[in-house]
Amino acid sequence: MIRYETRDWFAILTRVRGTVLPRIAVRVLIVAAIGLGAAALRRYDVVDLAIPGIIHTMVGVALGLLLVFRTNASYDRYWEGRRLVGAMINNARDLLRQGASYLPPDLHAPLRDHTVALYASIRRYLRDERTWPELEGSLPPALLAKLAATRCPPLAIARALGDLFVDAASRGTSEQRLVMLDAAVSEIVDSLGGCERILRTPVPFAYAHHIKGFLTLFCLSVPLALLPAMGWATGPAAAVVAYALFGIDEIGVEIEDPFGYDPNDLPLEAIGDNLTVDAEQALAAA
Repeated sequence: MIRYETRDWFAILTRVRGTVLPRIAVRVLIVAAIGLGAAALRRYDVVDLAIPGIIHTMVGVALGLLLVFRTNASYDRYWEGRRLVGAMINNARDLLRQGASYLPPDLHAPLRDHTVALYASIRRYLRDERTWPELEGSLPPALLAKLAATRCPPLAIARALGDLFVDAASRGTSEQRLVMLDAAVSEIVDSLGGCERILRTPVPFAYAHHIKGFLTLFCLSVPLALLPAMGWATGPAAAVVAYALFGIDEIGVEIEDPFGYDPNDLPLEAIGDNLTVDAEQALAAA
């Protein structure tokens, strides 16, 4: 995720990394070229490609509504993803806090390692990655091998945490306390399910296809509608329209899956680093 100062207008305006400009630049240039070519053909009496602008006026409102709905739906997915990741971290911290107080001291280190590993495996799982280099040395080799053989590795670590609680029960830790610890693990797994829902349920294809087709037809033909009024300025004017509309659509594509490596995706690594520090401090204080 890109960090920026919201009040620094000039810095935001001049920054390219993290924007959708690189991905829409070719489309914008194509629209500008159509406008420039149509203006030249009209100016030198080769052919007049101008069309009435009434069609674009009528459908422009509908296209704007579709784009706004698309972007809002994508941002809802992005924000819901952030809430679910935040819930994971909150429950992980609560698990560490309770474990520091309720579990025998010799189980504190395994609790710390397994809790940090649970989040790390969730992060990798949401990115469809099957390696866990950060977990080598902190988890038993048998558990690492089990992760590699499991379709959903976070469940294997959640199971290992459950086994840890069973061990604590055999040593006299009360069932009421262990139920509280297990509930925190269950909440983390529940948040994982919510993240999977976002990841595995894209915007319906029919909607994505229609809006992209509608948008492409509109932007490729808008230079011809602007031609009578804009003349030689048709190319730049059409490019501005294409930049606005293609950009809004591309923003929705950028943020609809917030768990990847795009510049605007959630900072899952930084969140995990903070959890690791919190785990060290919570168990050290015990």
